[in-house]
Amino acid sequence: MSAKRALPVAVYKLMIVIATIIWGISFVVMKDAVGAMEPAWLIGVRFILTALILGVVFHKRLRASFGRTLLKGGAVLGVLIFLAFWTQTVGLKFTTPGKNAFLTAVYCVIVPFLFWGIAHRRPTIYNVSAAVLCIGGVGLVSLSGDDLSIGFGDGMTLVCSVMFAAHIVATSLIAKRSDIMALTVIQFAVAGVLGCVVGLLTEPIPDASVMTPDFLFNMVYLVVFASCIALGFQNAAVAKVQPSQAAILLSLESVFGVAASIILYGEQMTLALVCGFCLILIAVILSEAFPLKKPPQDMDAAIAEDALAQE
Repeated sequence: MSAKRALPVAVYKLMIVIATIIWGISFVVMKDAVGAMEPAWLIGVRFILTALILGVVFHKRLRASFGRTLLKGGAVLGVLIFLAFWTQTVGLKFTTPGKNAFLTAVYCVIVPFLFWGIAHRRPTIYNVSAAVLCIGGVGLVSLSGDDLSIGFGDGMTLVCSVMFAAHIVATSLIAKRSDIMALTVIQFAVAGVLGCVVGLLTEPIPDASVMTPDFLFNMVYLVVFASCIALGFQNAAVAKVQPSQAAILLSLESVFGVAASIILYGEQMTLALVCGFCLILIAVILSEAFPLKKPPQDMDAAIAEDALAQE
């Protein structure tokens, strides 16, 4: 995109917020859908349909960008996004949509430090402060019982947060070398194939009985809104917004997820959830009120070059 047509960074941040609203609702939708279809198959079908739709819409950009660099980058992102959504969906079977949403948001803690390790860009004091607040929110909603244990569903959701963090960082680096929408099509195709393969190896094959009106409605929402639109927004925005700030904005997904879980799923609001809700909101405000120092643009390019050269 030329400099004259470049969108302001604020527009990309708004795209992230819109995506988080869609995903907040999707936690309840996924909870219903995973009751009818096993997690790997659900991810496989969802992402193959998404890849087909986006492939048709962006076929010209896909054809123009097709090559080794695109396939290599799309494969890396596809593996990461599959692992993130698969572990999240497995976790959702054993916990509530609200807790799943909150615990997924722990990636906002991980991203700045993962990016530091890969790209050697040190987190600021605001990153650290926001991370501490997010950790506090995670503790409030995930630890339970006298022994402060974490259930299986919560544990799998925490694993998914690591995968989402890795995906955000990888996208910010790989997108500098490929068309972002063509890259999105390839990553969905890879993730969809992986889902079907894992499903064949570990889960029963779905039968026609799952194709109820409710399930089809859920799939339309997951494919069109939660995947085509929201993940397309995320990939486009993460390529333009500094990863640490993008991660904090993406953590709003947990806020909208809890709100949707209370309204649509009937989850009870507890004092711990209220406190966790507030901590994440404060972390977002802290991140946005005290922006990060902007590195030179050529530094971003150099980081991307170095990272891809090492693969």
